[in-house]
Amino acid sequence: MIRQIALAAVVAGTTLAQETPMTLEQANGFVELARSGIDREFPNKTSHVTTGPEDLRTPRQMHPVFYGHFDWHSSVHGHWTLVRLLKLFPDADFAPTVRDLLDHRFTADALAAEAAYFEEKDNRSFERMYGWAWALRLAAELRTWDDPLAQSWAQRYAPLEKVIVRNAKDYLPKLDWPVRCGFHPESSFPLAQMWDYAQLTEDSELAELVRTRALQFYGKDRDYPVAYEPSGNDFFSPGLNVADLMRRVLPPETFSSWLQDYFPHLAEGQAGNLLTPVTVSDPSDGHLIHLAGLNLSRAWTMRGIVSALDDTDPRRNVLEAAAKAHTEAGLRWIGSGHYEGDHWLGSFAVYLLTGVGKAEP
Repeated sequence: MIRQIALAAVVAGTTLAQETPMTLEQANGFVELARSGIDREFPNKTSHVTTGPEDLRTPRQMHPVFYGHFDWHSSVHGHWTLVRLLKLFPDADFAPTVRDLLDHRFTADALAAEAAYFEEKDNRSFERMYGWAWALRLAAELRTWDDPLAQSWAQRYAPLEKVIVRNAKDYLPKLDWPVRCGFHPESSFPLAQMWDYAQLTEDSELAELVRTRALQFYGKDRDYPVAYEPSGNDFFSPGLNVADLMRRVLPPETFSSWLQDYFPHLAEGQAGNLLTPVTVSDPSDGHLIHLAGLNLSRAWTMRGIVSALDDTDPRRNVLEAAAKAHTEAGLRWIGSGHYEGDHWLGSFAVYLLTGVGKAEP
């Protein structure tokens, strides 16, 4: 049912030039999917560094807020999904239940414990930088919601937000080389999220760190090797993620020129494998289902790139058509019944369908 709900707008002929906002029916489906994993502590991939027997704790003992959804980052963006949809549909039937759920999760003590976890020496690199990116996206969602309860949540969330920002500012000057891959360690997606957060909060120090690293890592990239993507368990396109970052940090005209050098044949509809949606051979395999997320993240990066191009740019049509095809292909796997994908794919779909991170007109 959830998969059918998520597909409704695309099947009805949604285009990128005339985007249809997410419907209430779709939102209900995504809320149901996010709620189904929020208290599911096991199975769980903790990624925890154990330094002694005293560290043998359950996920919930280590992370009193973000212990569900299989891993910490998925729990964070599962909560973000609920906040995002509650913010967009404040009068929906699901609203009172979700507000109560989040109010009991976002307690000052529990969030302080989440922050304290990152203060420990062996945990300062925990979820670096993918989980950090989603944590800051959640912070931004709370900060920009003009709702008294949401503002209370934002205040309670502030200690975790603060330690994530501090750790990012400590780490970025030490990161001499980008991580170019299609999954969690990849650098350009978190840099893009940090940029958006820095712009919102007017954190000039963080913004300058992101800009400096983006230009250092990717500013001289030319003729990206499009034939080398995808890898077998990608949920990101490292090539498109870079372009989605660069359209943020460069002025529009400069970005347009950079993009021409980066994807020199894009206007002719040639970008190797990047314009063709990928298939998923086994949705019950936790790595192979990543490819469903690849379709969704490719689509949102393409939309982001389009949002930074001039209306007459021929590359717009190429990217719009490819993004539509990728959206359809990715949404087919939402609510598949396999927890390997169900614990996270809904968040990717909500990010895509609600236009998160796109450039302002």
